[in-house]
Amino acid sequence: MKSKPVLTQSDVARVLDAARAEATANGWAVTLAVADDGGHLLALERLDGCAPVGAYIATEKARTSALGRRESKGYEDMVNKGRFAFLSAPLSGLLEGGVPIVVEGQVVGAIGVSGVKPEQDAQVAKAGASVFA
Repeated sequence: MKSKPVLTQSDVARVLDAARAEATANGWAVTLAVADDGGHLLALERLDGCAPVGAYIATEKARTSALGRRESKGYEDMVNKGRFAFLSAPLSGLLEGGVPIVVEGQVVGAIGVSGVKPEQDAQVAKAGASVFA
């Protein structure tokens, strides 16, 4: 039987702290969502000033990234390059801003961020995911 690392609440807090610090340093009002490797929400934090829809979008970006084991931007790129059939996939966070959290070479979860420009969402998400790099 194989063993794998899993995210603890302490780990999730570290991810949120790093992502929040990046968002705050840039003055960005975003929502942060952390999911486990099955895409199940572990934490959600909507910073002051972020639109309510950010909570839904960030959660879906995290879920998509966790289940797909890749950045959600990859799916957005596929659709933008004409692979419209992928829109029927059972994922709804097909936008940039979801980043997998990798520990010991294994995806243990993901962070999704929503609230600013796509590349800024991704920047914040990468800051959160990088605590284990």
